[in-house]
Amino acid sequence: MSDNTSPASSGRDSIMPMEPLSPDEIARYHRHILLPEIGGAGQQKLKAARVLVIGAGGLGAPILQYLAAAGVGTLGIADDDHVSLSNLQRQVIHDSGTIGELKTESAAQAIARLNPHIKAIRFTERFSADVARRYLSGFDLLIDGSDNFDTRYTAADAAEEARIPLVTGAVGRFDGSLTVLKPYEVAEDGIANPGYRDLFPEAPPAGLIPACAEAGIIGALTGVIGTLMAMEAIKLITGAGDPLIGRLLLYDALSARFDTIRYKRRRAKQSRTA
Repeated sequence: MSDNTSPASSGRDSIMPMEPLSPDEIARYHRHILLPEIGGAGQQKLKAARVLVIGAGGLGAPILQYLAAAGVGTLGIADDDHVSLSNLQRQVIHDSGTIGELKTESAAQAIARLNPHIKAIRFTERFSADVARRYLSGFDLLIDGSDNFDTRYTAADAAEEARIPLVTGAVGRFDGSLTVLKPYEVAEDGIANPGYRDLFPEAPPAGLIPACAEAGIIGALTGVIGTLMAMEAIKLITGAGDPLIGRLLLYDALSARFDTIRYKRRRAKQSRTA
């Protein structure tokens, strides 16, 4: 997994020419190419991109579907779970026919049906610091769709160490949130961008925030937040728009309300050695 063209990371720009789009791809992505903010060059960046998605569940499902449909050339899927009947209320990349299958396999099959141009790489293991050390260097962008704080902190640390952007989101009952992290870069004011611990210095005590299996969750909520996470990834890859760096986007489904909270670096930027 050493092939590493990195449209999402300023520290890994490739000087090699990007692979041209085939006639089938031009027709498939025509609505993207019409957009001045994307165009043919942006679509080529999507094709060259290598994105690792943590989780093929409620958030991972729409993330994977929309990035595959958008033409992200290589999608890594990290999940060690199997599809169960109770997943299908929200994990829409799976279906009744894949119950009992590994989620990575079910998701990869769905991606192949949706877009045969996409390469899906399956990692049938829980994301960890060891997984990051072994595989993350082969990706340009990390997206965290996990459902626990341990993985979120691990993902944030790994992405910062690898100097690649992280899109992270969370959902609970009727509420969701997401943000984009690039703490290895300096903002326009000369201050380093905030990291995950600047937003959440410590994980909440165990048991304080119940899992969806205990508290429940409305299925469509994961579609809203997961789709927004996919949109942030597309913006990072193509350079379109203003990613949610230093901003936490909050969504309250019951009141149909979006709010944005700005946050900054709380700690001194740590020095890094080459």
